[in-house]
Amino acid sequence: MPTLKHVMRRSLKRAAIAGGLELSSLAGRAGLMTSARGRGAIFTLHHVRPKIDNDFDPNAHLEITPDFLDAAIRLLAAEGYQFVALHHLAARMAIARPDERFAAFTLDDGYRNNAVHAQPVFTEHRVPFTVFVTSGFACRTHSIWWETLTDLLRALPHLEFDLGSGPVTLPLATTAHKNAAFARISAFIQSGDERAIVAELDAAARAHGIDPLLITERLIMREPELKSLALNPLATLGAHTISHRALSRLDANEAREEMQASAERLEAITGHRPVALAYPYGFGQTVTPREHRLAAELGFEVAVTTVPGTLDTTSFASPTALPRISLNGLYQKRKYVSALASGIPFRLMGR
Repeated sequence: MPTLKHVMRRSLKRAAIAGGLELSSLAGRAGLMTSARGRGAIFTLHHVRPKIDNDFDPNAHLEITPDFLDAAIRLLAAEGYQFVALHHLAARMAIARPDERFAAFTLDDGYRNNAVHAQPVFTEHRVPFTVFVTSGFACRTHSIWWETLTDLLRALPHLEFDLGSGPVTLPLATTAHKNAAFARISAFIQSGDERAIVAELDAAARAHGIDPLLITERLIMREPELKSLALNPLATLGAHTISHRALSRLDANEAREEMQASAERLEAITGHRPVALAYPYGFGQTVTPREHRLAAELGFEVAVTTVPGTLDTTSFASPTALPRISLNGLYQKRKYVSALASGIPFRLMGR
């Protein structure tokens, strides 16, 4: 049964990740694999908000609570990390003593809760942070497909959707059914013509009384809010493209335009051209050396992936291909932050 297989795969994956973090935590406390830590780390966040429990929550990995963010900052400070803005990281690491460690915080997409819930935590601790803005979300020209899909699947007992070979009916009677449907449609979006499939998803949502752009309105900061956020001396705005599509699947001219237009939009909002870029998705086949090269040609000083890893001074030989460490909402334990910062999980993964 596909839903049972999907549930089992998800459960096994989560158990394996949790086990790896537990093992890494023990190894770190025992003083093992100290060379994996490196000199610094860039942390990735998305939503920061109080948790609302929901049986069907496929995006739970993309949100952490303000309390967990506070705990993560306190732990890293206790472990001796200095907090710096992303675009200052290379310079600080270049002149640092061998025993100094640095951490930078980044938040992707431009969610309103970054200003409402994350900003006060960063401000309290005097921690710089970079918010990567998807300009099409901020301007309400593009929908957030993973949020649209979640709301649509929550609302229906079944969904008819074309997964590439004609419409199929996806049962949604149970949480397991909904999770399986989310996985199938997500995989289809991320392997096909993203623009066309998201347009199909948006049409399906509207047909069932769900407006994708109202979801964007509810979740994403508008331009005046971004201007206000940029007034915080701890905050920096970075580019995250216009449409949030996987750049590697676009031709070179379109990929370049996504980066360029996003930077120009932010410059128009704030008066400052962004020096940092985050690639949409940022993992595996969604980002290639071509995108690293395009980012450099467009003048971005740094560009970040979601490929996991810590930093050392050699990392900045490729400043447009920097790794980041996700603070995953499914693993909100202080000891896991320490384990991730140690770099041991990535060494165990062969990275």
